Amino acid sequence: MKTFLGYKRPDGRTGVRNMVLVLPTNMCASDTAALIASKVPGAVSFHNQVGCSQVPSDMQYALDMMAGFAANPNVYGTVVIGLGCETCQADMVVEEIRKRTCKPLEVFVIQQMGGIVNTVSAAAEAVSRMVKDAALCVREACSVDELLLGTECGGSDPTSGIAANPTIGALSDKLVADGGSVILSETTELVGAEDILSARAADENVRNRIYTIISRYEDHFLRNGEDVRYGNPTPGNKEGGLTTLEEKSLGCIHKGGSSTINAVYDYGKQIPCDMKGLVIMDTPGNDASSIAGMLAGGAQLVVFSTGRGTPLGSPIAPVIKLTGNRYTARTLSDMLDFDASSALTGEKSIDVLGDELYELVLEVCSGCRTKAEILGFTETAVMRACNYV
Repeated sequence: MKTFLGYKRPDGRTGVRNMVLVLPTNMCASDTAALIASKVPGAVSFHNQVGCSQVPSDMQYALDMMAGFAANPNVYGTVVIGLGCETCQADMVVEEIRKRTCKPLEVFVIQQMGGIVNTVSAAAEAVSRMVKDAALCVREACSVDELLLGTECGGSDPTSGIAANPTIGALSDKLVADGGSVILSETTELVGAEDILSARAADENVRNRIYTIISRYEDHFLRNGEDVRYGNPTPGNKEGGLTTLEEKSLGCIHKGGSSTINAVYDYGKQIPCDMKGLVIMDTPGNDASSIAGMLAGGAQLVVFSTGRGTPLGSPIAPVIKLTGNRYTARTLSDMLDFDASSALTGEKSIDVLGDELYELVLEVCSGCRTKAEILGFTETAVMRACNYV
């Protein structure tokens, strides 16, 4: 059995990173959270553009994202920073976090603390204590059956569907065969591939759920007088050579390999530790929000293919980026971790590339940093149900 060096958590999950998260409950607390994190090496934060001015259905996406980030096994503990008057109140966020994990947690509310200076001072001390405790954790050998891998594609071109995504698919099948778990995401790019995916469903319930999430996604746009095809493929996809959404979808689903689809999860919902194999999560095609949903679900890392190139990363997980485009691999090497273009030239088979990508995944899980981590890229977005109120 393949192994990696990871961190065992008290809630039974295993992390591949060991960080303290300074979690803003809304946009108004984000700058304060960033200021706190900047004062303590080992702490991370991100700008949260939601958390207020939301109706309940939209707010639930924000709550699931925040709770899921705190519960993600890469996070040792979390310091929540609230403002005090927001929709997603700090105590609501804490309640959602406690439903998912028992890891260390502290809370500070700016309006109750008497302003920014007091909040930063007190919260930075709490973060510093937590970081010192986290430093006592040591990596230990863990089986790959403890891994939950997120898969994503963005800035796609034809090489994505014929080289990079099949390489991810080969990795996915190998990880599933070893007892691990993989998430296929991006409901937008399952449109047109419903019948192919449903034929791989573990049972009738999973089969019906595949059709449900795809049809309701299209219906959402139609109710607003739009067609999802007006925005997907993107201008960059078209310039690269992709012509229709269905064509893009048939390339996208290669990331899921050929394994049986065992379950379908709603956006940001926690995937149980005992759920193994390939699953689908209902996420947008937007890369940042799709990645956030999978990380909220518990994925410890993401493998991300791009034909045109993208620098996107994450605040709480490594994002491994690969391309099947040799020109992109050469010109954008500062943002890419793996070159799968040899599949197009016949120099290497998809199976061999899948093995090589698997080895890179294990190295990254054991501590090797990705290009996005080195550059410090942490952009985050969240799926939305409707407009701000």
